[in-house]
Amino acid sequence: MNEPFVAHIREVDKYQQAVQTHLTETAAIARELAAKLDLPEVGELLGLMHDFGKYSQAFQEYIKAATGVNFDVDVEDTLPNGSKIDHSTAGAQWVYSRLKKFGAQNGIGELVGQILGLCIASHHGAGLIDCLNPEGEAVWLKRFSKDDVLTHLTECEQNSDEAVKRQAEGLASKTLIDQMVNALKPIVRPMVDSFQKERPTGKIETSHTIEEFYLGCLTRFLFSCLIDADRINSADFEREEQKDLRCFTQKPNWQEAIDKLETHLGNFEIRYPIDQIRREISDACLKRAADPQGIYTLTVPTGGGKTLASLRYALHHAQKYNLDRIIYIIPYTSIIDQNAGTVREILGEDWVLEHHSNLDPEKQNWQDKLLAENWDKPIVFTTMVQFLDAWFGGGTRGARHIHPMTRSVLIFDEIQTLPVKCVHLFCNTLNWLTQFGKSSAVLCTATQPLLDKLPKSEFGELKLAENAEIMGKNDQLNKLFDDLSRVEIHYQPKAGGWSLAAAGEFLLTQFQTASSCLFIVNTKQWARDLYQYCQQQNVPPEALFHLSTNQCSAHRKAIFDEIKGRLKNKQPVICISTQLIEAGVDISMACVIRALGGLDSIAQAAGRCNRHGEKDSKGQVYVLNLQEPSLAQVLPDIHQGQIHAERVLRDFAGQDILQPDAMQRYFQYYFYNRSGEMSYSIKNSTSGSLLDWLSDNSSNVYAAKNNRRSKPFPLLMQSFKSAGQAFQAIDAPTRAVIVPYGEGRDLIASLCGEWNPKEMYRTLAKAQRYSVNVFPNVWKKLQENQALQEVQAGSGIYYLKDGHYTDEYGLSVDETGIMPTYTF
Repeated sequence: MNEPFVAHIREVDKYQQAVQTHLTETAAIARELAAKLDLPEVGELLGLMHDFGKYSQAFQEYIKAATGVNFDVDVEDTLPNGSKIDHSTAGAQWVYSRLKKFGAQNGIGELVGQILGLCIASHHGAGLIDCLNPEGEAVWLKRFSKDDVLTHLTECEQNSDEAVKRQAEGLASKTLIDQMVNALKPIVRPMVDSFQKERPTGKIETSHTIEEFYLGCLTRFLFSCLIDADRINSADFEREEQKDLRCFTQKPNWQEAIDKLETHLGNFEIRYPIDQIRREISDACLKRAADPQGIYTLTVPTGGGKTLASLRYALHHAQKYNLDRIIYIIPYTSIIDQNAGTVREILGEDWVLEHHSNLDPEKQNWQDKLLAENWDKPIVFTTMVQFLDAWFGGGTRGARHIHPMTRSVLIFDEIQTLPVKCVHLFCNTLNWLTQFGKSSAVLCTATQPLLDKLPKSEFGELKLAENAEIMGKNDQLNKLFDDLSRVEIHYQPKAGGWSLAAAGEFLLTQFQTASSCLFIVNTKQWARDLYQYCQQQNVPPEALFHLSTNQCSAHRKAIFDEIKGRLKNKQPVICISTQLIEAGVDISMACVIRALGGLDSIAQAAGRCNRHGEKDSKGQVYVLNLQEPSLAQVLPDIHQGQIHAERVLRDFAGQDILQPDAMQRYFQYYFYNRSGEMSYSIKNSTSGSLLDWLSDNSSNVYAAKNNRRSKPFPLLMQSFKSAGQAFQAIDAPTRAVIVPYGEGRDLIASLCGEWNPKEMYRTLAKAQRYSVNVFPNVWKKLQENQALQEVQAGSGIYYLKDGHYTDEYGLSVDETGIMPTYTF
């Protein structure tokens, strides 16, 4: 009997996993995942054929030459002599050739074959490959036509197990095509109708940007199912004991979670009038949870209890529609710990997963990849950056998180922080998730952006549900904001802007009458300078606090706890902070001063004043235009916000600018002025935007731009790989470094000790709270000062050496305590 062909060799005992075993087990998992969108046979065929190329003798020689371990599952296999073994194209070629023959007249089989082939060909490396490169060349066809000498398809068909071939032939059938047709029909029908219509010669055809973008979303979903199934099976082969922990096929018992939350809410004490309003908001969310699936908005003033109110909606909505998961997408890692902790205290550890680690090295070895979380809990807390990276970034790690976003309730907290350049990409993706992905979404904020009323709606805007605002119509919403009005906002502009000395004097003057003052600034430099000004004016050190993202979250939490203790004891407090304190931080000051910024930021700052309505009179919020000469270059988003906020402050002079009408006016100004940025223009490129690259691709190889009717049935044209390489959710991406604060020292020592991949992720999860995100220019300075050290050679995980972290400012670029001041 011939030895079985080998897919993997277990590191610990060198036990071999047969190719047949890996393919059939991966197929079973992918079938379960794809079945969420009624595509079980599609997922099964993807899993069955993804590693079909491992039946080649070349791969078998490779795996032996690689000393029994596939060192990196995300790159094509390379022999010691440097030659590459392609084991992913064979399966793509097989699937494409088999499916292409179905529906030859309308091209549906070729489209289905292309989609599945792309997923298989792309399951290693930089994520989905390009269909067209930015120059308009059909590189997918070049890949699918790769010579048999290089792909070994003929050899693999001869060597493959009969059971695998029979299963594959049975799946590549009209049943599979019918499943895909049902998924494709709502998307491509308008495109097909358009192509079949007669048009005058030379007339430019209407763009199919949105429909093509949706085809890309469906492809990403299937790619996600394959990637996750492959990684799960590989990880479980490496560590068989963890198989029993998997629960991706189990439905959550939502009633159990509902009972716990309702008990918790029932025990709430009504101490202030605002507590009764919060209860009414929560009750409104409960009532609306039975509404049809779709995109809804929850517009509630800061301090209105959105976290638990939205959780109540999500739990009841998930139960009614038998959904799989609730995902909270939050703008800042700094508030995930707090919100996830609140839900965990109510529901228990088994319900909640936090996924926002910025400590994952850029280049992971294969063990690290297999250990990555795959969102295998009912409630997930993640960040907007993670959400956007999953959909538009390169690589395969983020792609695992796309299929969990289907059949889910997506709660977007502080949605107004969505990067402007990503607006159309985001809106089209969320529309697909709710129209085709069987999910529902709630956009939560006190300052609702107008994502359903964009200046260039033809590029995609949100399709809200009927009666989308959970808190009711305009009059009801205005009344809610009136009832929750707890502050007065005073804009006090100064010609030429407020200097440091003038702003500091203003702060200390307010401090004389208000026992607690919060001053929120736009940059770290202003925070440092204002803090030092107060020190020089002999403010008692025990009453003076400084906050910025140069401090790790554990450090900031310790400061928050100290501030809250002093406020509770009615002791004086001055806190000077960057914007990190604005979103989700439950703190209440008698007076708040805000540097001029966007109106949404001003509203968030106001939410830290008289938060619980505990004062008999309204809290006082002051807005000052500080002297910030370089802000337009360093922080252009904030600068644009300042311009339009100042305009609204003039328009609504003497009125409450926290009302929804004023906020709508602000976003009308803001979005209209920046409408040209919303499709994610690509720097140093003449090939349009990322929206172009991920939809109908203006550099269209199928036909001349002025005669697009000659293009055949809408095959995919996206430049997936090129888009992933160009995409950055934020303009200046940061890197994380673990800092020697508190328990962080012990975690650094543990990571520097004996390397144990199994324990690494647990330690890194703890280290998240002891890390600081560093911008590239600061990282370079830290390297020049030899302040950074890898925990293990080649690990890509760094820690900050002692002497470069201070109790006052956090991370310092040198040992004298000078902190970096770039951005916020």
